[in-house]
Amino acid sequence: ARTLTGAQYGVISAVDESGQLQDLLTSGLTDHQHRALAAFTDGLALFEHFNNLEVPLRASNIVEYTRAAGLPELQLPVPVTAALFAPIRNRGQQVGAVYLGKGEAGTQFSQEDEETLVMFAVQAGMAIANARRHRDEQRTRTNLETLVEISPVGVVLFDACTAEPALINGEARRMICNLLGPEQPPRGLLDHVSIQRMDGNEIPLDPDSLAAALSLGETVRSEEMTIRVPDGPSATWLVNATPIRSADGAVESFVVTIQDMTPLKELERLRAEFLGIVGHELRTPLTSIKGSATTLLESPSSLDPAEMVQFHRIINEQADHMRELISDLIDVARIETGTLTVRPDVAEMSMLVDEGRNTFLSAGGRDNIHIYLEPGLPQVYADRRRVVQVINNLLSNASRNSHDTSAIRVSAARVDDYVAVTVADDGRGLTAELLPYLFRKFSQGEDQERERDLGLGLAICKGIVEAHGGRIWAESDGPGLGSRFTFTIPVYDEASNSGIGPAARAAGHSRRAPGSLKPRVLAVDDDPWTLRNVRDVLSDAGYDPIVTGNPKEVLELVEANEPEVVLLDLMLPGADGIELLEDILATRELPVIFLSAYSQDEVIARAFEAGAVDYIVKPFSSTELAARVRAALRKQPDLSRTYSLEDLLIDFEERSVNVAGNLVSLTATEYRLLVELSTNAGTTLTHDQLLMRVWGPEKTRDARPMRTAMKGLRRKLGDDAGNPRFIFTVPRVGYRMPRAEQR
Repeated sequence: ARTLTGAQYGVISAVDESGQLQDLLTSGLTDHQHRALAAFTDGLALFEHFNNLEVPLRASNIVEYTRAAGLPELQLPVPVTAALFAPIRNRGQQVGAVYLGKGEAGTQFSQEDEETLVMFAVQAGMAIANARRHRDEQRTRTNLETLVEISPVGVVLFDACTAEPALINGEARRMICNLLGPEQPPRGLLDHVSIQRMDGNEIPLDPDSLAAALSLGETVRSEEMTIRVPDGPSATWLVNATPIRSADGAVESFVVTIQDMTPLKELERLRAEFLGIVGHELRTPLTSIKGSATTLLESPSSLDPAEMVQFHRIINEQADHMRELISDLIDVARIETGTLTVRPDVAEMSMLVDEGRNTFLSAGGRDNIHIYLEPGLPQVYADRRRVVQVINNLLSNASRNSHDTSAIRVSAARVDDYVAVTVADDGRGLTAELLPYLFRKFSQGEDQERERDLGLGLAICKGIVEAHGGRIWAESDGPGLGSRFTFTIPVYDEASNSGIGPAARAAGHSRRAPGSLKPRVLAVDDDPWTLRNVRDVLSDAGYDPIVTGNPKEVLELVEANEPEVVLLDLMLPGADGIELLEDILATRELPVIFLSAYSQDEVIARAFEAGAVDYIVKPFSSTELAARVRAALRKQPDLSRTYSLEDLLIDFEERSVNVAGNLVSLTATEYRLLVELSTNAGTTLTHDQLLMRVWGPEKTRDARPMRTAMKGLRRKLGDDAGNPRFIFTVPRVGYRMPRAEQR
């Protein structure tokens, strides 16, 4: 166009279907001038004005024209005086515009130049339309090829004349390689297999017969065909086939889609196996229930009461087992249909872990569980019952896949906005190939000899955790090296969940029998099985047990029953055991023994620092519990007495210490040290005895805290270690206080 009209510069602007500038091409401009024109701030307004013109425009002075038209001041990278413009259309639709310009003063475009540019614009319109059509077709073809290639269904395109495959997508290649092996080319499929239809007829695979069959244009809809390799494997494929015809109706090609039925058949096998396991698992407890009920009904008079109790116990336990199985089935159905609901509330993860452990133990699980919780864990926003269910399922899974004598470790730590809980074992471990399939329904471990499993526990865990917005995964270092299952629960955000608090769970309790002269022991634990065990042990050991699972009534029970010892669980619903200990000691000077599953040093040290006299790690034996209670009672002074030596007066009931009539302020540790020495006056207490009684078993090898406390105690009593009046040092043995009148 420049050559034909003698123009120095030329520009073509192309617009899209909405009229927006899409392309800008220039001729006669350098690269720098082209970029300057494209970056012209008001250029879009100018292009929009010219694109809206329906007739050519010939201007002798383009600057005066734009000014008269009220357009932005023209800022061109090259000098332009005369300008020539023509719209570019195709089939009546504006596709762009062409501009020509002359920069020499006095030069003009003629009428002939205008007609030439109009003819050029017509040709340009067809060229632009063809280019866009080609581009759209290429894009559509690319999209279609990509779609076919990544389709999860195998696609094969046959040439109807030669019966040769013209296209094979990725899924079809995978299926063919699984059948023939990776060394055979996919296009050689027909040379190595036989194909049998559902009616028993085989499809001929020689080129002439196959081409003749394809030319008939038979449409196949969802037909299962068996593909066999002679002396090799076979597979069942679901086949759909559709002919593609030319304008005259002749079959040009054939599109065949194939779907491997092996995964579906495997799923059906798993479902059938699962139904068999469900039937077996439900029939076993039902048989026990039926047998026990029949015996009770038919022979009630010949049964001993103990035998009748045993039959009732069997019925109760097996009914619970059936209820658990049915609950698992219902949960899986709800997860599958997306109707599983969770009712989250703010909760302490430590309490959830403790309750999950108690639930596991109550169901007969082994008790060698070690728990470690990161100090200062934040509250979580969780459905208590559901998270306890997850922990119980993971503990059951760990128990099922490890030896009875090996430990199960439970830990929790904060990770970003979540609390991550891990259940680890030293059992049979997992292969890397098995890890991705663990949380699928009906999946089972490689060895289920020890206990049958429905394969639903981990799938239920996954559904519950994901319903909370968390995730769950498994790790293992390999077979025989144990496994780790970790899940996350979101941290409670007080700002977005204001006003929500955990609901305290009340539990029943038993009170002291009226008139009982036995030493009274108050046991506080939210696990009913632990309470029952503690109550039986204490009763057999000659104590009067008072048990409760409700922390809110502990202070009331202490006031009403005046127990000699308190056994306190560290984690209680709606309460912290340490804080409850401090409340008890503020009310009455009592020996408090913690019962807890947490064995880490930091937790034990915190308990002793708060005033506990002992710490028992669950599980514990009945002998150990009774012995610890007896030791605590021996350490308890007679609070009805006082100790008087010269001007030192200790009032045990008032818990006060006076020297020469002045009240002495002691720390809790200093007071306990003074009580131990004064109540054992006349007897030398060894370093180990004092460390055990005042600081607990964890400090029996470190005498530094005792020396520090002794130094502070002597200073406050005004007692000189070199010339003592109250506390005497027995070199390399311990300390003693003289006997004095006690009244």
